Amino acid sequence: MTDKTILVVGTYDTKNDELEYMADRIRAMGGGVMSMDISVLGDPERATDISKHQVADAGGQTIQALIDQGEESVAMQAMADGASALARSLQATGKFDGVVILGGSMGTDAALDICQALPLGVPKYVVSTVAFSPIIPADRLSADIQMILWAGGLYGLNPVCKASLSQAAGAVLGAARAVEIPSNERPLVGMTSLGSSCLKYMKLLKGPLEERGFDVAIFHATGMGGMAYESIARSGGFACVMDFALPELGNLLAGSVINGGEDRMLNAGAAGIPQIVAPGCLDLIDFAGWQDIPDRYKDRPFHPHNRLIVSSGLNAEERRETAREVAKRLKASATPAHVILTNKGIEEWDKEGGPAHDPDAFAEFCDEMRRVMTDPITFTELDCHINNQAFADKALEIFDAWIADGTIKTET
Repeated sequence: MTDKTILVVGTYDTKNDELEYMADRIRAMGGGVMSMDISVLGDPERATDISKHQVADAGGQTIQALIDQGEESVAMQAMADGASALARSLQATGKFDGVVILGGSMGTDAALDICQALPLGVPKYVVSTVAFSPIIPADRLSADIQMILWAGGLYGLNPVCKASLSQAAGAVLGAARAVEIPSNERPLVGMTSLGSSCLKYMKLLKGPLEERGFDVAIFHATGMGGMAYESIARSGGFACVMDFALPELGNLLAGSVINGGEDRMLNAGAAGIPQIVAPGCLDLIDFAGWQDIPDRYKDRPFHPHNRLIVSSGLNAEERRETAREVAKRLKASATPAHVILTNKGIEEWDKEGGPAHDPDAFAEFCDEMRRVMTDPITFTELDCHINNQAFADKALEIFDAWIADGTIKTET
């Protein structure tokens, strides 16, 4: 008997020994293995549980057709599509508890799709020769993916690569045994923020929301946090969202890699999730510490938040642009969107005497928000700062009204 089963995925025609080594390590620790072959040209040394023909069929192709078309990248995309569909179906019916995928650049490309096909909480480990490489864009990463560099693993087993492969085997089995899969026993509110010193409303809202029977997940709006938030929103995982930190959208418009993806602020509305929105930190612009600052921003001072992030402020016209973009995205929503503007400030550092205090630019931002937040958006302006109790009280007032009229569902 085995307690947890791990799906082991890779191109068995070229990496049979390495994949079998990981499978053997999992079995030696008491785990079960389900093997999936995503190769095209060759065959494994022995049959896998899920053959390459089954994978190709799930992707709407045949292996022979993929060979005949003669383009490796096209063939592997079809195999990635098939493997993703099979993995999603098999996991939904309880056939495996975690996945480990092995690959070079081609296999990693497929692995990223497979991991994105699986829900949050299913352990996902990718052993890759390009792990943590800049060739992997952030928007290809699933919310809880884990990556291990396949050091010394380009061809064949050796003591160096066995260290990576054995760690991966132990990590995925251990994660499958330890993980607490989200239970969905209580409806979930998704909230965005940017730390707890710059934006403080989470401290005022989390307890009251929990007292109302909701769980609250708070996402750090520094790129990957926004992507995780959007991933759950895309799948309809929230009863309501309180999207109160929007710097990722401004960063996207500025060309910064610290963004939440092109679909930031679009998924909740498309999935039928009601949205309460505020423009927290939408006055800031952040770039990665290693990223070259675009020329159009080089005339303004940048402050190193740490070695990873440098920050500055948006000018008046840029703030107007962000206001227009927020309105554009919310007007695409299929469900109610209520925007709260706090006209005394939208983050701790924009108060008088603070490093981000720019009253003229903020006044223009507020003016643009008033102009563009029109039907079907509901717009409320508060004469307070976003970190004041009055803001939290208004958010709860809207939330309670939506519970009363059935806009927010109280059952999962």
